[in-house]
Amino acid sequence: MLRDRKINQPQVALGEGLEGDVIYNLLDLLEINQQLGQLKQQETVTIVPNWVNTNAPETGTVVGPASLQKLIQYVKEQASARIVVAAGSGGAETTDVLKQTGYQDVIEQEGVEFIDLNYGPYLEFELEHDRIETIKLNKLLVETDFLISYTQIKHHEEATVSLGIKNVALAWPPAELHGFPKAGQGIHEDLHQFITAMGKLIPIDLTILSGDQGMVGTGPSKGKPVNADLVVAGTDPVATDVVGARLLGFRQQAVHYLHNLIRGEVGEGDLQQMELKGLPLNQAEKKFSQAAYGHEIVLDKDKLLPLHLRAKGS
Repeated sequence: MLRDRKINQPQVALGEGLEGDVIYNLLDLLEINQQLGQLKQQETVTIVPNWVNTNAPETGTVVGPASLQKLIQYVKEQASARIVVAAGSGGAETTDVLKQTGYQDVIEQEGVEFIDLNYGPYLEFELEHDRIETIKLNKLLVETDFLISYTQIKHHEEATVSLGIKNVALAWPPAELHGFPKAGQGIHEDLHQFITAMGKLIPIDLTILSGDQGMVGTGPSKGKPVNADLVVAGTDPVATDVVGARLLGFRQQAVHYLHNLIRGEVGEGDLQQMELKGLPLNQAEKKFSQAAYGHEIVLDKDKLLPLHLRAKGS
């Protein structure tokens, strides 16, 4: 990993209500304000929103501009650091996504910097991947001192789920070199291995998962939008994605990249070892499944289900 994450504790908070307000509440609950307040003026906070293509936020494909603006405002209130919104769309030019979905107005109103990750300048990084041993990524990666992944809770036709780690793993590879949908150099030949490798390389300090306009069925852009008025936020990217996957009906081992990262001890995969705050997980599972299917599906009905991994050394 390029650097240590700012917060090592596996804390995950869940909340319900209006998305922008919930984000503020959850970040305070996680004491993110303290972490941001410690950043120096010359340091950089990078927010990576999910901007896969030009579909409207109401479709559940991309994050909402209003909630993104709330997140930017929260960071500005707490940190004196440089703030960058960075994205690399896989389905269209990122600049087209900016113009057609209202993000350009948000960036201009808040006076923050924007960087298109689909282009350079690049640095080269080594990856633990059978086919892609090295990868060129925008140099912002090494300039970033606090990285925020902000995305929706979605099913995904190849990655099983589209959550915080996958959002960063697929945003950063440049379409200038990989093409649209970033398949030209083998990313999608073993997508879970690629997400695993990027998860090991890139430290994510804060993950925010939105169920305000999530998606079930065929993601990342052709499924059914789900408005569950839920938000999940966490300081451990693996732990947060484990909780997000739970809302979609998956245990940890059902998502191969999560299983790999848990076994590689990149983050905490056991719900019983996480510090869960806010709305109880079983209530969040009920709320999301009811909104998605009109039927409650709760994996952790009576207790948090354990992690299925063999003991070390066995």
